[in-house]
Amino acid sequence: MVNVQRKQSKQLLTKASGFLEGYSHTLNPYTGCAFACSYCYVRQMPVALFRSEAWGSWVDVKENAPALLAKELARAKSKGPVTIFFSSATDPYQPIEYKERLTRALLEVMSVAQPDFLFVQTRSPLVTRDADLFQLLGDRVRVSMTVETDREDIRRAFTPSAPPIAARLEALRELAARGIPVQATIAPALPSSDGFAERLAGIVDRVCIDDYFMGDGSGGGRTARIGVRAIYDALELTDWYSRDAYRRVHEQLLRHFPQERVFISQAGFLP
Repeated sequence: MVNVQRKQSKQLLTKASGFLEGYSHTLNPYTGCAFACSYCYVRQMPVALFRSEAWGSWVDVKENAPALLAKELARAKSKGPVTIFFSSATDPYQPIEYKERLTRALLEVMSVAQPDFLFVQTRSPLVTRDADLFQLLGDRVRVSMTVETDREDIRRAFTPSAPPIAARLEALRELAARGIPVQATIAPALPSSDGFAERLAGIVDRVCIDDYFMGDGSGGGRTARIGVRAIYDALELTDWYSRDAYRRVHEQLLRHFPQERVFISQAGFLP
């Protein structure tokens, strides 16, 4: 059972920095995330550490987000190019979005007052619902679907509350067929099969790969504090928890994708 609270936000667009410094702003329609991925770096951020409830057991809905975005977007656009990472600390298509439709409402605002670029990061097949709005944005949008592995047993071990891998791949296939710019994001690179890259190559033409050590914002420190290594130990796959493990998948990718369509860590998330 997820504890849902409704709140009024004072600010929606947040100035981007650090790993996302290539963007002008980040945008999060919710606080908290019911997918509760075991390795999520947000677990080690103040938004999670200062709550008494466990990460994944609560979600705050920013009720006034659409009206606020319209105002903030107009102001931001008057000052220069607006590039938005959507979302940096939650999944905009987590389960509550089925009912709330808050992400869709924000996309409706952005389909009219279009940002220069919008990067949509999710792991949910629900993203296909909004294909009509992505089409309005044309080449100003890219939908990035997290696909950390092609092994469903690994997915269940690390992210039991997240959508199945097959459903995510089908969502990518559907969006690509509708002409929407997409990429598969292997982040973090979890244990996978030798056929992972080939499987992706039949669906998308662009991929990004990342790991804890490059992508958690602290050289792997946040992930170490979370204790995710215990899952690798339990699965007897500890060799996948290392700074070089991602290279196994990267080498596969280079056999099935042009080098210029394979991105590593930050480069794959930039506008």
